[in-house]
Amino acid sequence: MTDHAAKQQKRCGRTPMHHIFCIMGKSASGKDTIYARLLADPSLRLHRIVPYTTRPMREGEEEGREYCFVSTEQFRALQAAGRIIEERCYHTVYGDWYYFTADDGQIRLEEESCLTITTLKGFRALKKRFGAAAAVPLFITLDEGERLARALERERRQAEPKYEEMCRRSLADAADFSPRRLAAAGIGRDDTFENDDLERCIAAIRERIAACLRGDGGETHGEGQ
Repeated sequence: MTDHAAKQQKRCGRTPMHHIFCIMGKSASGKDTIYARLLADPSLRLHRIVPYTTRPMREGEEEGREYCFVSTEQFRALQAAGRIIEERCYHTVYGDWYYFTADDGQIRLEEESCLTITTLKGFRALKKRFGAAAAVPLFITLDEGERLARALERERRQAEPKYEEMCRRSLADAADFSPRRLAAAGIGRDDTFENDDLERCIAAIRERIAACLRGDGGETHGEGQ
């Protein structure tokens, strides 16, 4: 057992249980790649939670894979029906874009563990809804220069690059994932995974998840106010 896994043992009980593993990180930190690799790992047997968004589909995305793409009217209808677990709105230069997790039967913790990509706000909402022991943070970080270079390259590949929106996301990320907000959400160094080497990063996250599934590394920190 590595030092990282040993530290995780101190933070939870020994009883195996199902979890919601929450991948978080700034734009272009590698979340989507890590998410796909973990879902494809048969030893983890994770069920994916497909989030919803009202933003336009990007080049290379597919309906129901990265997101379920809906209209703002469909979002409002789900909201009125009380079927939104967590939501966040981004005031972009192209209008308001909503991202959310819906109560649509995807999360079945009595049967299986899940993997999702979310934000700090989303993580806190999932923790409140399902309990601190169920929601496990996996915060991905990357050197800022490298991350911004990746973001610019990704935007260049779009049929209609939205550079203003890329800059807005970068500034919003700096505020959303500030040290103060990370600490308030109960996310510390042991919940943080540096993506300077993809294989090493995935191996560390896989170890964390496996420890949680065994029941010796799952419960998260208490949350500050």
